[in-house]
Amino acid sequence: METPPGLVAAEPLIRLAAFAGVLLLCAAGEALAPWRRPRLPRRARWPGNLGLVALDGLLLRVLFPTAAIGAALVAEAQGTGLLRRLGAPGWLAVPAAVVLLDLAIYLQHRVFHAVPALWRLHRVHHADPELDATTGLRFHPIEILLSMAIKIAVVSALGAPAVAVLLFEVLLNAGALFSHANLALPGRLDAALRLVLVTPGMHRVHHSVVPAETDCNFGFCLSWWDRLFCTYRAAPAAGEERMTVGLAVFRDPAELRLDRLLTQPFRGGTVPPRRG
Repeated sequence: METPPGLVAAEPLIRLAAFAGVLLLCAAGEALAPWRRPRLPRRARWPGNLGLVALDGLLLRVLFPTAAIGAALVAEAQGTGLLRRLGAPGWLAVPAAVVLLDLAIYLQHRVFHAVPALWRLHRVHHADPELDATTGLRFHPIEILLSMAIKIAVVSALGAPAVAVLLFEVLLNAGALFSHANLALPGRLDAALRLVLVTPGMHRVHHSVVPAETDCNFGFCLSWWDRLFCTYRAAPAAGEERMTVGLAVFRDPAELRLDRLLTQPFRGGTVPPRRG
């Protein structure tokens, strides 16, 4: 499938518009129907969380200027990748690539929980003592760079069409914002959405302070993988209202500062959570 003219030039604007739109919708939902009242004010958490976003974005633009879209264009020019070798037509290659990329993110997420050195990086995301849409953006820069390198490798191996990569990036960012939102969905709506998508109610179990619950519900966008690989848990044992979010470590309010977030991987223990 050839890349539509103008897609590369429009890609940053498309992603920014989608990101801003979903973030505003999540913020509105959190204001109108919050899951629970935050114990910490936004001014204590948002500077650090959004500071990471800004730093991550800057580093990605400097070190990976064309990012995963660039890898897709190279594969297209060279005619390489699994989907091209299989001769998949565009109408099949695009959805297949999106689904396979989502599977790759699920597997990557599990690896970052299982390997101690990677967990040191990923626990910056889990150490947020509250949940809202900004938690879905709170990742250490080293993890973001590693994740982009993995994504580029998967895109190249698949020969994913550039359109599919852009669609996946938009869905991944939207899914991260939505699944971390401090949002209470009606029970029937949540149950229906969970058949396909990761909902806030499903993903917040993954942010429980209980290690056995932290080590479940790894999906970011599609909910299928947790069910398929037996890592799905419907609800926290303590109940949603009584569950504690975050980690047993890094609970001092000073750990919310950007400088402390950047040094967290180099402090504290390394043992990842385990299911029990």
